[in-house]
Amino acid sequence: MATIGPLARIARLGSSICRNHRLSFNRSTQRRGIASCVDPSHGLTDEQKEFQKMAFDFAANEMAPHMSEWDQKEIFPVETMRKAAQLGFGGIYVQPEVGGSGLSRLDTSIIFEALSTGCVSTTAYISIHNMCAWMIDTFGNNEQRERFCPDLCLMDKFASYCLTEPGSGSDAASLLTTAQLKGDHYIVNGSKAFISGGGDTDVYIVMCRTGGKGPKGISCLVVEKGTPGLSFGKKEKKVGWNSQPTRAVIFEDCAVPVINRLGEEGQGFNMAMRGLNGGRINIASCSLGAAHASVQLARDHLLVRKQFGETLSNNQYLQFKLAEMATKLVASRLMVREAATALQENRSDAVSLCSMAKLFATDECFNICNDALQMHGGYGYLKDYAVQQFVRDIRVHQILEGTNEVMRMIISRNLLTES
Repeated sequence: MATIGPLARIARLGSSICRNHRLSFNRSTQRRGIASCVDPSHGLTDEQKEFQKMAFDFAANEMAPHMSEWDQKEIFPVETMRKAAQLGFGGIYVQPEVGGSGLSRLDTSIIFEALSTGCVSTTAYISIHNMCAWMIDTFGNNEQRERFCPDLCLMDKFASYCLTEPGSGSDAASLLTTAQLKGDHYIVNGSKAFISGGGDTDVYIVMCRTGGKGPKGISCLVVEKGTPGLSFGKKEKKVGWNSQPTRAVIFEDCAVPVINRLGEEGQGFNMAMRGLNGGRINIASCSLGAAHASVQLARDHLLVRKQFGETLSNNQYLQFKLAEMATKLVASRLMVREAATALQENRSDAVSLCSMAKLFATDECFNICNDALQMHGGYGYLKDYAVQQFVRDIRVHQILEGTNEVMRMIISRNLLTES
């Protein structure tokens, strides 16, 4: 059994207990204090406040001081993530018997929001890793859970989620990667595109076609790095998310043991969609963290920047704009937390609420960050200022884990087909 981290201890026992603000959402911003109307601790239990504080402290001390360097040098911060795993952040909603923290979806959202104030890109990868570990924990048999989950929860090994292909993005059920059964192995051929961590990670959760066309022909295999026939494309150059590598994952007669299949043949698409429901909450939570940090940075800038003989905080247009940003932030947070609760409770409205939360929060949080950049004027466009990185890093949240156009399809389908 893996070592129990602080998160699991908090969950079991209950709570008993930079340079300057230009460059990061760091201690100087925290010392100024969080305005009560946007305080993310409102409504939380003492236990939730405890691990939220743990995540905020980790973000401020271990992530924010390095956020810009990781972005500009495209560093995958393995050792920092392993420090996060020591706190229990490597398998937040994985069961404790295989090394996870055993927390709820709401708890997970609270943690990812806090971590993202230190680095969105790194937190977003951690969220994908958590989703992969949860899939093995949920759909794997005991042998698979015991073989993979402890190392993933400690982040001794890292995981990637492989669904998207060059020819199948939003239309995921049309994927073409095949897995042909030969004896006690599947022979996998095809490729996956835009894979976070691709080439640097150790475990790949791969959706592939073992049967006919459509979703019922898709199965899920766990492919380990070093398997013959597994290779990777070039590292992609991206607008944001630069602290995590992105590559194509290529399978050429890649022999994967049958014992690495999660569940039965034909269950892979359902597993993929269940994983993505949580993934949408996770990525929306990462957007919340960026927006929260950006509101704080914008407020601090308005209080010190002078134009026309007075600080910008005295300009009524900017006051009203800041108020709108704060309102959208809190509305987004409430929606994400409600969706997380619905998913945890397996409610009938969970899928639609996850889609609504992902749509609303990622759109509105991007607008918040973009408005914060505008408030900084020309300074906001400089890489010395963290706000531009928040804008770049969360833009992709409107695309991945199901585009926001697909979210609209899911929501409208629910509205028009339910009696």
